[in-house]
Amino acid sequence: MPKSDHGHATAGDAIEGARIAGPKGFLDRLTAVAPAFTATPRIHSLALRLARVADGTLDAAFASQASRDWDLAAADLLVHEAGGALTTTGGITLAYNGATTVHDILIAAGLERHQTLTALLRDRHNLLR
Repeated sequence: MPKSDHGHATAGDAIEGARIAGPKGFLDRLTAVAPAFTATPRIHSLALRLARVADGTLDAAFASQASRDWDLAAADLLVHEAGGALTTTGGITLAYNGATTVHDILIAAGLERHQTLTALLRDRHNLLR
């Protein structure tokens, strides 16, 4: 997939050939239900992983359950400002500063690819656990 212009999440809805980062176990299980994609080496910094979706270096990224507000809020803003989305696998937008600061498994990607991934995983939430 071609890299986007600096500062924009990549366009398109294709998973095949997409550059996707996240915990290795997630990516291994995703291969069972998704077209062939390019798994990138894990980026241990969650904020950096999400920022790479925002700048187009990655086409999509996953965050494991138990990510916290302070790990996500700034990167969430970057992804949204770059034309992408960061939600749960069910497509639910994150709410911050609530009774709990812990979030479930998350997906970040450009809007069209994000919709494809959430549709693929909506009924397969336990696949990534």
